Amino acid sequence: VQLVESGGGLVQPGGSLRLSCACSGFTFSYYGMSWHRQAPGKERELVALINYSGGIRNYTDSVKGRFTISRDNAKNTVYLQMNSLKPEDTAVYYCKVRRQNYDYWGQGTQVTVSS
Repeated sequence: VQLVESGGGLVQPGGSLRLSCACSGFTFSYYGMSWHRQAPGKERELVALINYSGGIRNYTDSVKGRFTISRDNAKNTVYLQMNSLKPEDTAVYYCKVRRQNYDYWGQGTQVTVSS
């Protein structure tokens, strides 16, 4: 199982970024996926999750209305569109899949929101 995030970077407050997580080594269309983030000195937190088909999506309260999780099962990729970014969104963002009761993580991508 391999998860590879990309799309992070430095953005000004109010800006947008789209993160991607390219997946391999498992049947992507069978599994729900999630995005998490970890800010310096804080615990890793769940940001958004999406079920296997994309029909069910949930978000943590702090990103509702600003972030959108989506997936393309033909490309084995899950996305996180982040709009109206705030300095408090600064963190390393990770995608995750739980498969056979084991959590697989990507290496993370840094998102920094600063003027």
